[in-house]
Amino acid sequence: MRGGSSHLIGLLVPDIQSTFYSMTAQMLSNCFEREGFHLALSLTGDDRDVEMQQMRELVSARVAGIVTILSAAPRRETLALLRMAPHVQLLRRIPALGDWFGMDEERAIHNATTHLLELGHRRIGFVGDLIFSTGISRYEGFCRAHSNFNLKVDEALVEFGPPNVRFGTEATSRLIAKLPAPTAIITTSVQITLGAAEQLLAMKIDVPGSLSFVGYGDGHWQQWWGPGLTTIRLPVEDLATGCGLWLLHSMRTGRSTSNKDPHIAISQSQLIVRSSTAPPPKSN
Repeated sequence: MRGGSSHLIGLLVPDIQSTFYSMTAQMLSNCFEREGFHLALSLTGDDRDVEMQQMRELVSARVAGIVTILSAAPRRETLALLRMAPHVQLLRRIPALGDWFGMDEERAIHNATTHLLELGHRRIGFVGDLIFSTGISRYEGFCRAHSNFNLKVDEALVEFGPPNVRFGTEATSRLIAKLPAPTAIITTSVQITLGAAEQLLAMKIDVPGSLSFVGYGDGHWQQWWGPGLTTIRLPVEDLATGCGLWLLHSMRTGRSTSNKDPHIAISQSQLIVRSSTAPPPKSN
């Protein structure tokens, strides 16, 4: 592999348990294979040290390009290594790294929260994170929706933590135990949604009779869960295809990834209304 780059393109993701990440990896692989490249998948677990080691391996293999979903606080060496190859950021963004393909996270959660507020809910539980830029934007959308209705967010109904199944389960349990309990819950990551859904089933909560529930991500199970889950459908195909084609373009043209005028592409999510949301119980 001496001299020049290989026919490998690296993809750094936290995990592939999330349907968003696994679908993204598959679509990127298809995109690159058509152009004679092969995807090298690296799982970081959002651990900055593992991430750095994985980046070292990719650069030492002289990958032709890299797609990254970086951890919350990547090490300096990781960023320095990343700048040695054509790269594109996906979903999460560090402005100094240039090109980025993401979603309008704030708008997605704003629309979902507005849906609940229009149904009459005023005690809405929120389960999300402030660890990543995406989580911060999602919470901002939640707050803006309340502000538009001249309402304040009830901070006692807000749960912040790591975006994983365990946190989704535990946070949902805590919210249900509140007195008075929320009349609706909105979750803001694929894994948190899975944990929340499992907990609501385990607790035999009547959805939407006693609690409305809005999820994040729209795989097959969301369609068949309980009464059918109202959720945010993510633009996975637009993101993955656009990101992959742009990286190939950058590799062909030698476009500088340190360009002061980065390419930014924002895709829109869609609120899919099913039967897990309804007006709050009259007793509330």
